[in-house]
Amino acid sequence: MSTLSDLLAEHTGLSGTAADHLQLVVAEWQLLSDLSFADFLLWVPIGPQEAPDTRFLCVAQARPTTAPTAHPEDVVGTEVTQDEHPQLRRAALEGRICREEDPRWHLGVPVRRETIPVRLGDEIVAVLSRDTNLAVPRVPSPLEISYLGSAADLCQMVADGTFPTPEPAPDVHTSPRVGDGLIRLDSSGTVVFASPNALSAYHRMGHAADLVGAQLAPLTRSLLNDPFDADEVAQRVRRAMGGQPSMRIEAEARGATVLFRALPLQPRGQHAGALVLVRDVTEVKRRDRALMSKDATIREIHHRVKNNLQTVAALLRLQARRTGNTEARLALDESVRRVTSIALVHETLSMSVDERVDLDDVVDRVIPMMSDVAAAETGVKVRREGRFGVVSAELATPLVMVLTELVQNAFEHAFPEGQGGEVVVQAERSARWLDVVISDDGRGLPKGFSLERAERLGLQIVRTLVESELRGSLSLRGRGRQRGTEAVLRVPLKYRR
Repeated sequence: MSTLSDLLAEHTGLSGTAADHLQLVVAEWQLLSDLSFADFLLWVPIGPQEAPDTRFLCVAQARPTTAPTAHPEDVVGTEVTQDEHPQLRRAALEGRICREEDPRWHLGVPVRRETIPVRLGDEIVAVLSRDTNLAVPRVPSPLEISYLGSAADLCQMVADGTFPTPEPAPDVHTSPRVGDGLIRLDSSGTVVFASPNALSAYHRMGHAADLVGAQLAPLTRSLLNDPFDADEVAQRVRRAMGGQPSMRIEAEARGATVLFRALPLQPRGQHAGALVLVRDVTEVKRRDRALMSKDATIREIHHRVKNNLQTVAALLRLQARRTGNTEARLALDESVRRVTSIALVHETLSMSVDERVDLDDVVDRVIPMMSDVAAAETGVKVRREGRFGVVSAELATPLVMVLTELVQNAFEHAFPEGQGGEVVVQAERSARWLDVVISDDGRGLPKGFSLERAERLGLQIVRTLVESELRGSLSLRGRGRQRGTEAVLRVPLKYRR
């Protein structure tokens, strides 16, 4: 399904400013839907609004979390005519909220329709449809009356063009919602309604009495621990009383952590108080701190593993220097290289917060170490082309081991003694695969060579890692008309054990 931006660009001639305003409406309208106990649909006219045959296209849809939906089906992309939904054109032309007298039946459910013009400056750029499912009987309660009254004020502000406002940024994705806790203030800043969840949040903060009748700004300031946070929350509530909305703010009181957001209510330009949304996020913060502690512990483990591996590499290097047997010294040097490669992966993980490794960084640190030795001894150089990208920790260690073994294999066996050359590590990444080709311009594969029957320890390690750890494929082949050999490695990126 196309996005709101796509639908607006394809079917309307709205300006960028108008499209941005509709994006703000959609970002905020879950609040309207929950307060109204109703579905909200956003309609834009296709063609001039004044034309009697104008059709309207639904470009966005929101369902309430506080009541049954009136539209279980997806309405986005649906077109309606003037006869099918006459209130849309009326709201667009008259610039006022239009209510339907009698409910209509939709998919066997009685639905009451209302339309709300979306004003931007002097222009009506779209129409909201508020569709309420009447199948479930509702008994008026203080909560429902307060919700519907707040919704009526906000919807009138949409028709007035004063809600939502572009500044400050609403940050609605992490802000409190209606169900988290809602407080209604009158024009003097006195609480006239507080939902049960809002009361619970204030009880966690240390206020044991009822909130109704209290002045919220000074009460909240007296409860919060940090003087700066206390003043800031109180100021934001007061600014909302004066017509200025605010972003969310987080504050602590007696071990409880609470999110606040204040919204002014100014239907038809008249100050009608404010809404304050609150959410107790104490447990969420506790889990966040636990996860941060766990992440820090994991990174510390990787750091210590790296240190231990470097110690092992240093001991092996010392042993190699004291060994008179050439074959033993070469075997120890290979072990040093392998341990160092694994240590580099753990060093990268010790600085990562999500157990993922930038493989380009690791390869660019491993290859120069190998290249310097090879260039000094044989004149062979190595370079990288393409990008490996970021991979998960479970792939990083075996993948780096395979790459270093294949590069080392090219150093040792592709070139005759005393002959220089070049080894190229080329990476290509897609959504599903990481393809790596390690090529050299050496003498090529021996006649009758078979990877499956190869007895070299390095190739045996590579084959085992590719098959058991990476679940990938590996082949060694000649380069056709060019001299040398290619090792072709393919690794699935979506594989999880």
